[in-house]
Amino acid sequence: MYIKRYTLATLILIALLVWYVYAYITQGTLSIDLFGVPLPALPIAFLVVLPVLLLYVASIAHMFFYSVLGNLKLRKFDKDNEKIIDSIVDAYLGRKNRKHTFKTPRYKLLGSLIDNTVLVPMQTLRPSTENEKINAVIKLIEDINNGEVVDLKKYSLLSDNALLIQNDKNRYKKGEIISESILSNSSKFSQTLCEEAYINFVKTSPLYAIEKYKVFLTKTALFEILARINAKNNTLEISNQALLSLFDGLELDEKDYLKISTTLSGGMVPEQRMKLFETLSESKEEAMSAYLFTLFDLEMLAPADEILENSQPAEYLKFKSYRALKECNKNFNINLFI
Repeated sequence: MYIKRYTLATLILIALLVWYVYAYITQGTLSIDLFGVPLPALPIAFLVVLPVLLLYVASIAHMFFYSVLGNLKLRKFDKDNEKIIDSIVDAYLGRKNRKHTFKTPRYKLLGSLIDNTVLVPMQTLRPSTENEKINAVIKLIEDINNGEVVDLKKYSLLSDNALLIQNDKNRYKKGEIISESILSNSSKFSQTLCEEAYINFVKTSPLYAIEKYKVFLTKTALFEILARINAKNNTLEISNQALLSLFDGLELDEKDYLKISTTLSGGMVPEQRMKLFETLSESKEEAMSAYLFTLFDLEMLAPADEILENSQPAEYLKFKSYRALKECNKNFNINLFI
């Protein structure tokens, strides 16, 4: 019941009661002693409606009390609803270690599920919900996935956040940041972006700059460096010692060393190439096949024969087969045997 309507109805009842008593029952007055203290004489009609007034005041206090409790409960629901929106936004943004505190039982379960769930908006979900925060995040994700650059500063995302990484990649592709800026401020960018920037950086940079940021060296970047040795464009002169230093930063297997030798076969001076793999084979067993390949590729048969003669019967069978065919005057490309 609305308080205004209740008050109006009570006043009408009191007025009718006073009128009825005063007009049809008595117009007299009555004095009452309260704890031995005589009170002024009051009309009996007023004394009749006094309990009604007291009941009205008590009922108003009762309704006010429970109205306050109801408003406090509604405020808890409103606050929890806002926290649910925030938890959905954080889930869409891909935040880690999400933890929101809810005060109402209905939202505690839902909030706990959202905080421990990966949420990805489907492409069919357009930024047209009834909530502006969610709409803004959906639009932001849509723009990033479309290759656009957006402002993420207000969200304070960590450097390993997927959206932040992709947004930085978009900036890089659009030329807003250059490779060396990323490498020189690597703490602000993800490892994957630094490695991608380094791959492009080594295509044209001098050796000292390549070595400066070699912490971001990958196999892909290494082969970009090797392709520049004595190449027509962006020629790179590099010593075996510098190459060995680069190799030490990677976990290379037998296939990698073979690929390295193949890559160097077109540009590196034969003597330097042979010396490089001789040095590698002395310290890394995985590089021996690449050394044998290099020797056969350079027609250095005597050193290759010596290695094969001193090997175990089950070792280097492909190269032994190649040597046997060559002894029978059967000439095949060594690349067929790796």
